[in-house]
Amino acid sequence: MTAVRNGLLHVVRPGALTTVQDAGRPGWAHLGVGRSGALDAPAARLANRLAGNAPGAALLETTVTGCAVRPDRPVVAVVGGAGCRVTVDGRPVAWGAPVRVPAGAVLDVGPALHGVRGYLAFAGGLEPDPVLGSRSADLLSGIGPAPLSEGDTLPLGEPAGRPPAYGPTAPWPGAPAELVLPLHPGPRDTWFTPAALHTLTTAAYRVSPHSNRIGLRTEGPALERAREGELPSEGMVLGAIQVPPDGLPVVFLNDHPTTGGYPVVGVVPETALAKAAQAVPGTPVRFVRA
Repeated sequence: MTAVRNGLLHVVRPGALTTVQDAGRPGWAHLGVGRSGALDAPAARLANRLAGNAPGAALLETTVTGCAVRPDRPVVAVVGGAGCRVTVDGRPVAWGAPVRVPAGAVLDVGPALHGVRGYLAFAGGLEPDPVLGSRSADLLSGIGPAPLSEGDTLPLGEPAGRPPAYGPTAPWPGAPAELVLPLHPGPRDTWFTPAALHTLTTAAYRVSPHSNRIGLRTEGPALERAREGELPSEGMVLGAIQVPPDGLPVVFLNDHPTTGGYPVVGVVPETALAKAAQAVPGTPVRFVRA
């Protein structure tokens, strides 16, 4: 177990879904272990930079409803990602900038005003026990720390000596009004009719409320197959656009399965996926050829 030397963070309100994330655990897919990690990686890196941390330090990722925590020692915190109201013991404080939180004070991250996922970084990071080199929670496999529950505690890390960035910062990534996803066709695009492939890159889709860390689900016209049957399970990658029997594309995100038997019609490059993390249900989605 991690030795508690630098204080604890107590969970007062866990929110709808709050997990510990870092840069993830790439390189284990051959053992059936996915990558996980922060869905909006640029926002997570910026929150860590403002807190004086290394870019991949562990932090909290909230979903829609925020969370509330109480440190048992003074700590500098940064709330970024999805915009929201932030308070310390009920007093409004800055969003998107370093905030000093006294020992025993409650830092409350309110519901998202725009976007979906917020990031809460603490100077020194969070230090739950790592699994396969990462402290990230993987919701599909159950690897890593469990999603936060009321009364949980998390070990705080020792600040690295980098001063928090209190001055002007680069703009935070925003929630997209329209989610445009470039795609590279294949490897199973031949399983779909030419009309279906045309529909994929010309029709209007929307973000489904059933989306999660595993995949961005879509609503819109179904894609018609050119052949029946199922594939033997094959490897799946981040950004794969899998098409289940209902014909509606699903874009695999960080907690995706490492294998699957439904055909993959295309792949979205990793660099285009961060905005998917902040796309609220109902956001228009457009697939375009890369």
